[in-house]
Amino acid sequence: MRLVKQEDPFGCGVACIAFILKINYHQALTLFKDGKIRAKEKPNFYCREMVMILNHSGLKYQYKYLKKRLLKKIYQPNTIVFIKRSKKYPFGHYLIRANRQWMDPLAGFRTKLPGKPIYEKISHIFNHHSRRNNWSYCCLFYIWKKV
Repeated sequence: MRLVKQEDPFGCGVACIAFILKINYHQALTLFKDGKIRAKEKPNFYCREMVMILNHSGLKYQYKYLKKRLLKKIYQPNTIVFIKRSKKYPFGHYLIRANRQWMDPLAGFRTKLPGKPIYEKISHIFNHHSRRNNWSYCCLFYIWKKV
């Protein structure tokens, strides 16, 4: 498990996509329309676009608003979380769950979320080596693997 650092002011979502797809940050930037410009100038990497990129990469993802009953699911591996806007994160912030920690593209690995998650991105990833479906969860949009 390797840390993928965001290299631009608004690149946390890009870094999370790179982590899931096991590619580098610059390769992930090219998957977004005008990614290089947007990562530097605009905080507008939204769930819909991230889900489309993951789906076009052979994974199956969905997103929806995170409800209290689903909060426990964000602790599953490969869960992407978008935390609520705050003073510390005026535009929100994406993190991903890996090895019982959160990979924070700004700060490295941490044990706790630095804010409140508000959406969920549900990811359905099919494991081609078995007949089982895997799911993973994500928060302010959580991605979950279905079993």
